[in-house]
Amino acid sequence: MKILLTGAAGFIGAAVWQRLIEAHHVVVGIDNLNAYYDPTLKRDRLANISPSPNFRQMDIADSDAITALMASEKFDIVIHLAAQAGVRYSLENPHAYISSNIVGFLNIIEGCRFNGVKHLIYASSSSVYGQTPEVPFREDSQTDKPASLYAATKKSNELIAHSYHHIYGLNVTGLRFFTVYGPWGRPDMAPFLFADAIITGQPIKVFNGGDMQRDFTYIDDVVEAVIRITNAPGKGYRIYNIGNSSPVNLNDFISEIERATERKAVKEMLPMQPGDVVQTFADTTAIERDYGFKPSTPLQQGIKETIKWFKNYYNYK
Repeated sequence: MKILLTGAAGFIGAAVWQRLIEAHHVVVGIDNLNAYYDPTLKRDRLANISPSPNFRQMDIADSDAITALMASEKFDIVIHLAAQAGVRYSLENPHAYISSNIVGFLNIIEGCRFNGVKHLIYASSSSVYGQTPEVPFREDSQTDKPASLYAATKKSNELIAHSYHHIYGLNVTGLRFFTVYGPWGRPDMAPFLFADAIITGQPIKVFNGGDMQRDFTYIDDVVEAVIRITNAPGKGYRIYNIGNSSPVNLNDFISEIERATERKAVKEMLPMQPGDVVQTFADTTAIERDYGFKPSTPLQQGIKETIKWFKNYYNYK
């Protein structure tokens, strides 16, 4: 199949791209290589893909460029992973989220509508659950009280996707990712922030006194879910949780990084941050039922592989 992959130089995007190539799909990848974090890491991810991929630097918020690309290439499937990420950064630069996550999403889904795309698979987020009190989070749980602008933009994507399915019959599948981590991950995420600080003897910021839980999901599990959904026919309008279904206390998470780095953390205890939630916990019954898959990589194994890559990439002893 011919596939457009957006956010192709991102953490999840580059890993998905490698698997798509291995499955002999024809893939065009796009990414704007913005400076939200060091673009060198993004370029290195692309350089690590083998054989050399068909990459084009392009911004999904550029309507003319996206329209021209999708009209000329006629993709069978679009895997839309591009977005402005980060909960806390949405407090500092809200316009970036509207441009990428709303305008960009509209450009992509309009391209799907006009160019015969059979299936749009797009990244949503566990952040849409916001202040939902009941756990584990199910796909039919309440999602109308987002705790951040980032979460609000991801919920908006789901609503736009539903309207395009309802009006135009587009097959759309949204994936609510739960705290993805692993080799080649983002440097603004906890595993790398903590690892860097612990290795260099700097204090780590522990919010809410460590009384938080996250459903950490290893990158290989996330990629496997995306590939299985890509290889199956579209099924109308669907949303799936992609999580490990095993929430980990923040202090236990830090202990695993200490074990993997063989160093002790210096902890700076801080209050809860605006936009954060206390717990995430995925119910994955739906994807198990429809695709026979459940993410299951244990945290200890995932952290071990992550820190091994981290120390090698950043030349830590």
